[in-house]
Amino acid sequence: MDKIALLLKPFHTIGIGVTFSPNLKANVFEASRLALLFQSKLTLIHVGEESSEKTEKFKSLLAPFISQSLEYDIVFKTGDPVDVILSVSLEKKVDLLILGALKQENFLKYYVGSIARKITRQAKCSVLLLIKPSVERLPCSHVVVNGLKDPKTEKTIASAFYVANALGSEKITIVEEITQDKITTKVDDDKSLRKANIVKERLKLRETARVNNIIKNIPEDHTKDIVIKSQPIFGTKGYSIGHYAQIARADLLIMNAPSKMTFWDRLFPHDIEHILTELPTDVLIIQ
Repeated sequence: MDKIALLLKPFHTIGIGVTFSPNLKANVFEASRLALLFQSKLTLIHVGEESSEKTEKFKSLLAPFISQSLEYDIVFKTGDPVDVILSVSLEKKVDLLILGALKQENFLKYYVGSIARKITRQAKCSVLLLIKPSVERLPCSHVVVNGLKDPKTEKTIASAFYVANALGSEKITIVEEITQDKITTKVDDDKSLRKANIVKERLKLRETARVNNIIKNIPEDHTKDIVIKSQPIFGTKGYSIGHYAQIARADLLIMNAPSKMTFWDRLFPHDIEHILTELPTDVLIIQ
C-alpha cells in the first residue's frame, strides 16, 4: 500500500441507528461531531414509521451541527432492527456505522446488546462501539491499535492514524499480540528459560520491525504530532490487547474486522469476540 492509497479518506458516510432512548442526544452529538471531524455525511437510521414529530425531534438535536454545515439525511424504515440497520447501511454506502453499547445493571462491566452484537458480526463496513456516549466532547488522548500479522492490519493502522489525527490524539500504541505457541522451547530449568527469553526477544524485534515498515508508508501529516509506541505482548489474541487497552486507560481501541466466523468460532470466543464481551473502552472495528 503506497502513500497515495493511505491518503484516501476512509469514512465518507457515517451511519447511526437512533431510537428514543435516554442516550439519544449523546449518540446524535457523538455521531455529528465525528461527521464534522471526518468531513463525512451523517445518516440517521430510525427503525420505525416516519412522522413529522420524529423528524422535528431529530432535526432539533442536529441543529447545532447543521449550523456548522453538517450534511445529513434521516431514514425511516420498519422491520427487524438488525436487518433494517444493515440494509440501510448498504443502500446509503455507509463507511462507518456507530452503535451504542448497553450497561449491564448487575455487573460492573459493559457489554454489547444482542442487536449491536449481531450487527457488528454482519456489517460490511467499519463499526464504532460507544460504551459511554457524551453530549460534551471528551478528549481522545490515547489510541491503541492491533499490529498483528494479517493482511488487514496495514489498512487498520493507517486508519488509526487518520482517526487519531482527526481527534487530536496525543499517543498511539500499536500492540503486536504474539501467541505462546510461537515459543517452542519447553521451560524446565535456567538454561531453557534463558533460551525461551532469547526467542521472545527475537520475536519482539521482528514484530516491531514489521510494524515500523507499515508506519513508514503513512503520511507524515498523520504521524508528526503523535507519540508512537510499539508494544509486543504475549498472550491470547483479542483478550491480551483488550486487557492492555484497559490497563493503559486507552480512550479508543482499534481492531481489524473479524474474518467470516464458523459454527465453532461462535462456540469458542476468540479475537474480536473477547473484545465484544469485555469492551474495555470505545472500540472501532475497521472493515
